[in-house]
Amino acid sequence: MQLHSKQVMHKIFGEGKIVQHDDSYVQVEFPVGVKKFVFPDAFGPFLTLNDRGAAEFVKKIAQKKKKQRREEHERAQKLQAMHNKNLKRFLDREVIAKRRKAFKINPRSQSVFWCKAHEIDSVFQEWRVFTGIIKSGQKKGEPRRLAQIRENSAVLLTLRDADMAEEDRRILGVFMVNENFNARKCQDGYIPAHSEYRLQLSEQESEKMLFWNYYINKKYPHRMTWNTGRHRYLDNKWVAQILQDIVSLKRVPQEREYVQRFFKYFCRMNEIDMEKLPGPQGALLSA
Repeated sequence: MQLHSKQVMHKIFGEGKIVQHDDSYVQVEFPVGVKKFVFPDAFGPFLTLNDRGAAEFVKKIAQKKKKQRREEHERAQKLQAMHNKNLKRFLDREVIAKRRKAFKINPRSQSVFWCKAHEIDSVFQEWRVFTGIIKSGQKKGEPRRLAQIRENSAVLLTLRDADMAEEDRRILGVFMVNENFNARKCQDGYIPAHSEYRLQLSEQESEKMLFWNYYINKKYPHRMTWNTGRHRYLDNKWVAQILQDIVSLKRVPQEREYVQRFFKYFCRMNEIDMEKLPGPQGALLSA
């Protein structure tokens, strides 16, 4: 439809006549002179067409342009998100490469803790775990320092209630250690979690993740005894097996993708080939 010579009304300039327009601009002649407006955006807020058919025509053009802009904005957001994701992957690889050069991977740099029921809420709210107190010797009463815990380490949280058999000990969650944690400088005995890689299992998931499916005392492979103490060191591959099995538990795609990313990050940090990772061979499986 041609808009040339159509009558319009402006809130300030009064009545006018369209003298020229294209896909981007419209020019209107008013008693005060010719004014230029953005097309079709000016119609509605500033200009009103007297011709109902012309007004409907411009409205449809405006709706079409609005839809195009929205689609362009969504495409731009997707491209930016993809760029950010690729950039993060690149930076993660760079950071991991630098960290690998900084220290030698210890095959048993992972940690498992026996959490008590009364502290579970605070552990997952604050995302940190207490190493415990030294009970004898010159440093009696001081917090323990776990020398093998470093930024490539994961902390496994487990629970066995007093009325449970040891073989029923279940995994509550797992987190990577905060990148800035230094065991030698740790004064308060708390190991803080990584800002991104931290995971709490639901009660139903926890019941399916029995600790002794993965852990084995190599001197006494058929024994499932914790005895005393709050902490044990774990083989790196055992934690990788646990994370891999948690991936399999997840049914919500977003949750599954997150644990998969966690699993890949852990394996990269500890130089574990995911394709060659053996299945669990814990004491419970061989009993």
